[in-house]
Amino acid sequence: MTESTLPPFYRALLISFFILSPLTFVVLLRITAPYGRHNKSGWGPTVPATLAWILMELPAALVLPLCYVFGERQGHPVALLFVGLWQLHYIHRAVLFPLRRRGGARRMPIVIMASGMLFNVINGYLNGHYLFTLAPDDPLYQSTGWLTDHRFLAGALVFLAGFLGNLHSDQILFNLRRPGETGYRIPHGGLYRFVSCPNYFSEIVEWCGWALCTWSWAGLGFAVWTAANLMPRALSHHRWYRSEFPDYPKERKAVVPGVL
Repeated sequence: MTESTLPPFYRALLISFFILSPLTFVVLLRITAPYGRHNKSGWGPTVPATLAWILMELPAALVLPLCYVFGERQGHPVALLFVGLWQLHYIHRAVLFPLRRRGGARRMPIVIMASGMLFNVINGYLNGHYLFTLAPDDPLYQSTGWLTDHRFLAGALVFLAGFLGNLHSDQILFNLRRPGETGYRIPHGGLYRFVSCPNYFSEIVEWCGWALCTWSWAGLGFAVWTAANLMPRALSHHRWYRSEFPDYPKERKAVVPGVL
């Protein structure tokens, strides 16, 4: 199914998704989202950060599987594998990551949490509704032959590499703090040798892999949104590290090794 044959509502939502991503990038270059190390007052009511992370990410872990359940491809091996890859990320992001992170007593503005929830609902719907309802007419998804297509194989490998890179980078951050500590230290090892935010770089890589292995406009839109959201935050983190630590490694880039 091409973009021009998508149902009108879905097509309008998808186009809006692409239009808003560069606007979001520009806004986030100027305004750093006020949570984590960049937390500040003046953004309205707040909730505990751990709860906020769970509520913010959980919609993605629910919406895409629901699209599968109510879609037209139940039991199809390709559909099941797409659900598995998606849930591999979001079960970790919505449950395991929030419960493992330290500094959960910090607060997050409700407006930030709500915007994340809205994004995850829309993104889960765009990806899930395409893969499990709109895509069955596409020859790419009609048989298990897609599982041996070079686009799927390359995309799945890129996705898994990004996922593992994200896990490893997060683990390095977890290990910097002892129980009860809330301060920050300079991370070392792994991809931190090259960039300040390898967890963000790895997540961008991960969803580029998803775009490739699903070969869909929705997957591409998610990859673009991920970069638009995480690159500005990585730049903010990079500036923060340099301002807080005079001995911060000068050779490190912010998010893309050797580039940015």
